[in-house]
Amino acid sequence: MIELFFWPTPNGMKPLIFLHETGLAYELTTVDINKGDQFSQEFLAIAPNGRIPAIIDHAPAAGGPPVSVFESGAILIYLAEKTGQLLPQSPKARVEVLEWVMWQMAGLGPMLGQNHHFNVYAPEKVPYAIKRYNDEASRLYAVLDLRLSKRAFICSDYTISDIVCYPWIARHERHQINLDDFPNVKRWFDAISDRPAVKAAYDRAAKVNAGAPVTDASKSILFGQTAETVRNAGSENRN
Repeated sequence: MIELFFWPTPNGMKPLIFLHETGLAYELTTVDINKGDQFSQEFLAIAPNGRIPAIIDHAPAAGGPPVSVFESGAILIYLAEKTGQLLPQSPKARVEVLEWVMWQMAGLGPMLGQNHHFNVYAPEKVPYAIKRYNDEASRLYAVLDLRLSKRAFICSDYTISDIVCYPWIARHERHQINLDDFPNVKRWFDAISDRPAVKAAYDRAAKVNAGAPVTDASKSILFGQTAETVRNAGSENRN
């Protein structure tokens, strides 16, 4: 059984979609990041970066004690290897999938996250930052659009490369992106949105947090973290 430490963010949705696609048994443990649950001793023990998602595999394929994994890309790779699904076995096809997983982890997610922050959450409008991240969002959507111009999925078949990207593209309106400007991404997005497992995952996520607003208090928790936040949490966990 997989215990998924979860909050319905794009990164949180990735392993939830995978679990529904593969039918792997799981249990959700909610981590309310708006209230600071991510700094609890229990959570930091398995996710030292203080970010969701994380998992504990209570029945590792090789047996032995439970295995914990943090970082959404690492989680998807671990689960794909555990189940033998959604990650090709041949070296060439496998590395192609991993390239696009890393592209999302290093580029698409961080850049769209900054785009969203400066467009939606920043307390004051910073024109340079807004233009910078709007331009980068548009560039990344164009990279994905070109990739999808000759294939139905990001790689040869539906894989974790699609799962890792989809939840971020699902927030395209927050990125000031019109999918009509990226027709191949739009076709891909619509096809994945129609997958029963994807619908089921989003239905499950909606029961965790049905659109609760981000308050000033939660903004302070989400966006006010510094080195001292980490040191203080670490100090509390050592006591």
